[in-house]
Amino acid sequence: MTEREIPDKQCPGDPIEPANIVIFGAAGDLTKRKLIPALLKMLRCGLLHPKSRVIGVSKGRTEPVWLESLYQGIRSYAPDVSLSSEQWESFSAMCQLVSGDLKDEATYDDLKEALETIDGHSNAMFYCAVPPEWYATITTGLKRVGLTDETDGFRRVVIEKPFGMDLESARKLNGELQASLDESQIYRIDHYLGKESVQNLLVYRFSNSILEPLWNRNFIDHIQISAAESIGIEYRANYYEKSGALRDMIQSHLMQVMTLVAMEPPVEFTADAVRDEKIKVLRAVRPFEKEDIKKQTIAAQYSTGKIDGDAVKSYVAEEGVSPESATETFVGARFYIDNWRWQGVPFVLWTGKRLPRRVSEIVIRFRKPPFNLFDTEGNPPLANALVFRVHPDEGISLRMNAKLPGLTTDIKRSVMHAPYSEDGGDISDAYEVLLHDVLSGDATLFSRADEVEESWQIIDPILKAWQDKLSINRYQAGTWEIEGMEALFEGCELGWHKPGH
Repeated sequence: MTEREIPDKQCPGDPIEPANIVIFGAAGDLTKRKLIPALLKMLRCGLLHPKSRVIGVSKGRTEPVWLESLYQGIRSYAPDVSLSSEQWESFSAMCQLVSGDLKDEATYDDLKEALETIDGHSNAMFYCAVPPEWYATITTGLKRVGLTDETDGFRRVVIEKPFGMDLESARKLNGELQASLDESQIYRIDHYLGKESVQNLLVYRFSNSILEPLWNRNFIDHIQISAAESIGIEYRANYYEKSGALRDMIQSHLMQVMTLVAMEPPVEFTADAVRDEKIKVLRAVRPFEKEDIKKQTIAAQYSTGKIDGDAVKSYVAEEGVSPESATETFVGARFYIDNWRWQGVPFVLWTGKRLPRRVSEIVIRFRKPPFNLFDTEGNPPLANALVFRVHPDEGISLRMNAKLPGLTTDIKRSVMHAPYSEDGGDISDAYEVLLHDVLSGDATLFSRADEVEESWQIIDPILKAWQDKLSINRYQAGTWEIEGMEALFEGCELGWHKPGH
């Protein structure tokens, strides 16, 4: 493959050695929407070795039909990827399909044979873009034919959330995976941690000496970590009815971010050193007692409303949802971390669907000045805030108080904003970052088995308290009117930070 066929772009990161990238569920949405566009971008900017190969595993399709579906997927889901027919031909020449059923042993024999025909390298990444109930079947099949053995190259298996639906099922899944793989071979992917702002958290915290003295209970009033979405469940009723927002977003994405905000400096910047500090945070989270759950959590479900002027249906009117469903589409939860640094500081995590806008933020709200020195005519100084914008328009802003121009000492809010787009270079898609990390063997942004189980240990009491609920509060789609949210911030400076307000 020449540079003319796939033009180079400037991308951050180091090139990696060639590998065989095996995708189970190769005809699915995740493959077409995320994995193939990410691999194509990585190849074009030199982060994927041109001698790498992509092997899809799927049943009931021929290779030409599969390749055409991938091409159309790029056109539909990755319009930012400019792709000529010649470039596609070069990429598709790297791809091949192994047709077979995942529960059929012959599929794994055929896969091994296909991999053995590839010359020059034997590294392999196996991506499970399938429902979790297939993970044990796949890893057992790979082990049976010797494809988990690392004698002649690395073997890494990537699995998508959910990593269980509660503590018991998470332990069962971990046991099944570890029966076929070493823990170091398992990469539990959380695409949220691949976002630029989330990764930047550790850099901002541990490379800027002005922040560390303030990063504790003495100066921080509370912390908000949010993920608001304007979309509904988008034909995922079968999954969402079992999951709900608590499992889908809080237990995984937002609690992972909370550990990065709250962790102590690691002894070195390696995967296990970072994850050792994250697990310490989870173990310090105050357990939810039954009486706490009513005061420190809220659940709600969207009803009819308007998003950007367009009428949207209620959750219970979505295709595949029971009219009697009490599944939550909005969750707010107030956590406490009982350690020296964070004792008494509320961490409020919240997420919801069909809200006015799609935006994710990490808000560090500092304590207000202890005394108003200025004659401010009813405008006292407000508490400062450091805001990490995760999506969209990734960046960081510092909200401070400043004097209004003129003869008075009236105070106004001043915002210093630093968007990442102005720093030069492209912001990589989360899947590009995480796939590169898997191929490089960097597990820093991936969850370890003990992290997964500890997070479920925290969430399980809430699940048990909610499991018999027959009804749920409603909120109008397209609004921030969520009953109980202001109460969740009782005692917190300035209360609930609604994105964009």
